[in-house]
Amino acid sequence: MWAKIKPYVISILIPLGVGIFSSLFTRGNMDIYSTINVPPLAPPSILFPIVWTILYILMGVSSGMIYTSGQKSGRALTIYGISLFVNFLWSIIFFNLKAFLFAFIWLVLLIFLVAFTIVEYLKINKVAAYLQIPYLLWVAFAGYLSFGIFLLN
Repeated sequence: MWAKIKPYVISILIPLGVGIFSSLFTRGNMDIYSTINVPPLAPPSILFPIVWTILYILMGVSSGMIYTSGQKSGRALTIYGISLFVNFLWSIIFFNLKAFLFAFIWLVLLIFLVAFTIVEYLKINKVAAYLQIPYLLWVAFAGYLSFGIFLLN
């Protein structure tokens, strides 16, 4: 049984680890969200860790499905890995550097990478690709927030 779930456990722990690592690097600057002007529809800051945890779990399940598919998954998982790295750096750019315009541009890159991941996942497992859609939507929404914050600050 462990052999069947082990790839999924690892696949879930990887994005959760990225999120935890990112929060450790930005921990001292996360309060900036409460001190800046935010655009309409900006959610309360308490919502972000909840949403990201759910998204990281979905991303992990999705990548686990791709990994265990038995098909050639190297390209798809490489793109996914690059998107995780870009995701990790966004928090540092936004919270630590306070480079709001660059953070928005960085999110545009992330949107393309997530969309590319979905396209590659579709070739292997449609359910895995569909599990990435909430991530894509949230990153697009984060792009709206990031650009709005740039304009308002």
